[in-house]
Amino acid sequence: MFSKKQPYHVLGMMSGTSLDGLDLAFCRLWQDEQGWQYLILYAETMPWDENWQRKIHEAFYLQGHALIKFHFELGHEMGKRASTFIHKYQIQPDFIASHGQTLFHEPTAGYTFQAGSGAAIAAQTRLPVVCDFRSLDVALGGQGAPLVPIGDSLLFSNYGACLNLGGFANISYKDVWGRRLAYDICPANMALNHLASLLGQSIDIDGRLASRGRINKALLQRLQQLEYFWKTPPKSLGREWFENEFLPLLHQYKIPPGEALRTVSELISLLVKKAVDNIPERAGGVLVTGGGAHNSFLLHLMQEKHKLPIVVPDSLLIDFKEALIFAFLGVLYVEGQPNCLKDVTGAASSSIGGCLYQGRTD
Repeated sequence: MFSKKQPYHVLGMMSGTSLDGLDLAFCRLWQDEQGWQYLILYAETMPWDENWQRKIHEAFYLQGHALIKFHFELGHEMGKRASTFIHKYQIQPDFIASHGQTLFHEPTAGYTFQAGSGAAIAAQTRLPVVCDFRSLDVALGGQGAPLVPIGDSLLFSNYGACLNLGGFANISYKDVWGRRLAYDICPANMALNHLASLLGQSIDIDGRLASRGRINKALLQRLQQLEYFWKTPPKSLGREWFENEFLPLLHQYKIPPGEALRTVSELISLLVKKAVDNIPERAGGVLVTGGGAHNSFLLHLMQEKHKLPIVVPDSLLIDFKEALIFAFLGVLYVEGQPNCLKDVTGAASSSIGGCLYQGRTD
């Protein structure tokens, strides 16, 4: 283990389920008398081109040797991109904290897997790499997700709740006993982007396509009846659930994509309202980040219809909050402090999740 120091300068890396690109955020993290503080110094999303999007998407179906080969191939690619980022901004990270690319997430079956070998990243960058943040929690009987709530608790405690509108929508807040609770609410951009692609668009910019559609009440009612939405936390979602439970319903109703977009947007807003209604303390408002925070129509549904106390920060925090928090999870790992909370995941205990690759010494 390299020696502890403050402030830390960490490169956080995150690739989400929307497959839009690899988010990189070079962050300064330190403690003062008020607690942990942060500053995002440089940040950038390096898009996945069509070839990489296809390879990542198809990796879900790989087996055995081919899957391991892809795991290392993606790690080397992530390492090359990290090196390009480091050279571009002339920075010197103390280490890299990488979430990787989630391919499989079945905590009830006892496993989770994020592709993008930390060893390959370390080999490419010659830097220490902390990675594989979810596996220990799953081994302890937890969901391995969400991981962001420890960052919400220590970096964003001035908000009543933190809502992330990424591939999945998830929320984090404190209950009446002061425990941090968090869970995945529902599919968000994963579903909206899929439907936009049926109309020849990669995303529904500002929700314009959805805003022109109408709500299919029968589909909306059927989606609301999905068992997951009625489960109590801890709970989390993965691509397996999306493809096996959610998508078949969308296809079963055989409605125009615009109508489906409007219906799913309505579903997201209703389920977010249900989640926010459970929050005992709303002081400071609900901080909204993730790609969905750029969807003005979706925000309109939340604000206009449900009067939610929504706080939308600047674009830097909207787009790179998760990369920042994975940098912070790496700091907690180095500090020997818990970075995964049992109250959030349902694990037997809180844990210091992650693996460390020291990097090259020559």
